[in-house]
Amino acid sequence: MSDERQISASAGRKTKLRVAAALTAFACFAGLLYWIGPDETYLWIKALHIIAVISWMAGLLYMPRLFIYHTDAPAGSEQSETFKIMEWRLLKLIMNPAMMISWMLGLYLAWSVYGFSGGWLHAKILAVVFLTATHVYFSRAVRAFARDQNTRSARHWRLLNEVPTVLMIIIVILVVVKPF
Repeated sequence: MSDERQISASAGRKTKLRVAAALTAFACFAGLLYWIGPDETYLWIKALHIIAVISWMAGLLYMPRLFIYHTDAPAGSEQSETFKIMEWRLLKLIMNPAMMISWMLGLYLAWSVYGFSGGWLHAKILAVVFLTATHVYFSRAVRAFARDQNTRSARHWRLLNEVPTVLMIIIVILVVVKPF
């Protein structure tokens, strides 16, 4: 194994340990909130859900920008390799954990507060499913870029940069206005 791969494998293990530690800390914190009591727990869970959603959205809005710049970088160049690291870290350290936490806390709130009822809630969950599909699409693109196999143009990524924004607007309107 080359030195570069050993360093990369070592960094990957450290990253996985950091993510596991963060998720464990989050689970412990959630357990503590449950122990504190339901009245205060609801507000803490709601706050943590909003924080996780903001983190997830930040990643979903930034990732296509990285793809745009990465598309213009020659394969194998130092710049391309830097984008690969940036994309992988954004996905693994921010987007994936934030998405999982958003889903867990969001489903808990939908169940505990609304009993999964309400047309607005069903529409919101559908929009979040589309947001998750966008996340999965970006995840596959990160793997394609890592293999230097991106076949999409910068224009494609510019257009896809708008998808999370549109979905976010729909979701916020559904949650705040509750139109149906």
